[in-house]
Amino acid sequence: MTATTERVETRSDLAWRGRIPLALLLPVGPVAIAVLRFVLPYDTTDSSSEVARQVAAHQTAQNAVVWLGFVAMLTLVPAVLVVAKVARRESPRLAAVGAALLVPGYLALGWLIVTDAAVLFAVRQGLPTDVAAEAYAELHPGVAVAGGIFVIGHVVGSVLLGCALLRGTSVPAWAAIAVLVSQPLHFVAAVIVSSHELDLFAWGLNAVGFAAVSVTMLRMSDKEWVSR
Repeated sequence: MTATTERVETRSDLAWRGRIPLALLLPVGPVAIAVLRFVLPYDTTDSSSEVARQVAAHQTAQNAVVWLGFVAMLTLVPAVLVVAKVARRESPRLAAVGAALLVPGYLALGWLIVTDAAVLFAVRQGLPTDVAAEAYAELHPGVAVAGGIFVIGHVVGSVLLGCALLRGTSVPAWAAIAVLVSQPLHFVAAVIVSSHELDLFAWGLNAVGFAAVSVTMLRMSDKEWVSR
């Protein structure tokens, strides 16, 4: 009887510990993108020639952009899947559709980071500005497709995932709203008003919302977590 109890307790302890790295992972991607958008040396709406000029003038910042994008590319997809798992009990359809949009959206992010790496390489090699600009804007037609998937996927997907969290009771309403509004606000900051400070705030909201989900995860019992 004692041995059985010990085995159950050990399994329970391991299950809880297994959630710790997942919980710590959730805000990493949004934080990485928040910093990336703040230090980005150019505006999203700049011409490719202006992007090349700004990257040439701020190569250290651009190098940070590439590394931060790499971190985000590795962490955003698993984070979305975990958040969707938390949200799906109360709102399975919204959580599923939100994740179905966000996963390809964030997978497409890798293509966009490649263009940032390409223009940085071009200016480091002393290539003419027009060549560096082409490396950014004309690298491959797949980049344009990836950009569309990324924009639609992460903006609409985050709204749906935020709505799924809001319909439930596991996560505080303020955290769900933070996730819901973060990416539409990012779109405004990146495309409409070109504000790096507002973009930092928008992705920061995403990070705070995901961090609240982390706390919820760690407070769940093993039975509740497995049943999600």
